Amino acid sequence: MDFRLSEEEELFRESVREFLSKELAPRWAENDERRMIPTETIHRMGEQGLFAIPVAEEYGGQGGTFTLAAIAVEEVAYADPAVATAVFTLLNNAWPFILYLHGTEDAKQEILPQVGRGRGFFGIASTEPQGGSDVAGIRTRAVSDGDYYKVTGEKVYISGVREGLEQLDLGAWFLITRSGPQEARHKAITTLAFIGNKNGKKPQGFEYAILDTIGRHAISTGILKFNDTPVPKSMRIGEENKGFYIAMQGFSLARVLVSAANIGAARWALERTIEWVRQRRLFDDKPIASFQGVSFPIAELAVELEAARLLVYKAAWMADRIYIRKEAGLKPQDLNFYAAAAKIKSVEVAKNVLENLMKVYGAFSYTVEANVYRSLLGVLSYLVGAEGAQNIMRYIVAREVIGREYVKG
Repeated sequence: MDFRLSEEEELFRESVREFLSKELAPRWAENDERRMIPTETIHRMGEQGLFAIPVAEEYGGQGGTFTLAAIAVEEVAYADPAVATAVFTLLNNAWPFILYLHGTEDAKQEILPQVGRGRGFFGIASTEPQGGSDVAGIRTRAVSDGDYYKVTGEKVYISGVREGLEQLDLGAWFLITRSGPQEARHKAITTLAFIGNKNGKKPQGFEYAILDTIGRHAISTGILKFNDTPVPKSMRIGEENKGFYIAMQGFSLARVLVSAANIGAARWALERTIEWVRQRRLFDDKPIASFQGVSFPIAELAVELEAARLLVYKAAWMADRIYIRKEAGLKPQDLNFYAAAAKIKSVEVAKNVLENLMKVYGAFSYTVEANVYRSLLGVLSYLVGAEGAQNIMRYIVAREVIGREYVKG
């Protein structure tokens, strides 16, 4: 048992860290304030090889692993602890890989090289106005019409809307639709690679809007509306009515990378906390770190963060065993426990570290200059539901450890 990263992984981390220290870390708060990841930054991140990491090189990916993707996302979140740029990065690693696994040749050739180069976006369009956790209850409909599906419905709280539709050459989403009766639930779900923007052109019957969110401002969150919008059947991902199972694979892989983002933000916050308690002096010029009421919570959070990091990288390692190395006897469902457990732990640890940072900063933490609120609000997006609410993660873990026949929705 060896807990060290390989030499290749360490070199990758160092190169990513050096790149981000110049490209992202000096301006993350400015990006949050301006509510935009600069297009040039996205392009340079693509040139650095931070997107489509697990996708084969023949499709414009990096031919890497989910461990490398987790390293990249953790470092991006450390450099932008508001996690906006990390959201963009994790989406453009997890969902392109699902397209690579299950998409048609046409879809892969049209989308993946653009994503890998940082000229395109491929996210997830799942959540609807009535809710997000009940994927089997999706109401957006895809009706067969010759060589096309006509899609009608609405998706909300979708990441990357402005980036995909206004900033980049291509904007596309893994779109979850209903292709059969509502009562069929998960047995009538079809997934599509929906291209909403290709070199400035948008499909008929498609509209979008940008929402005003309270955090992670640099990446947009919006609404996608479909009114008999045509999607070529060549853009279908997997078989008709079998998309639910493909979507579940994507959510587990995305949760691994979401967890990496949260430990990156938590590491940033813990380092800021330690710097402050060393420097801040009170009562006969003593550093506040000398008081156990200050130092003991930091000790506990350092332990919790290390535990979260180990769980995150075990989940990434399990993803590599299943999808990259394709080890015999393993199946996609074997990732469910680790992905959900990593998200539970990492999100809650990140929130706790940021809360503690605010406590030691005191009144300074309540100022814009401190920038703590930017990170806290970004992390809160995952606490309240992005990529699955925390109680849904607990449900998944309970189902895996107790048994599906005992834990039913």
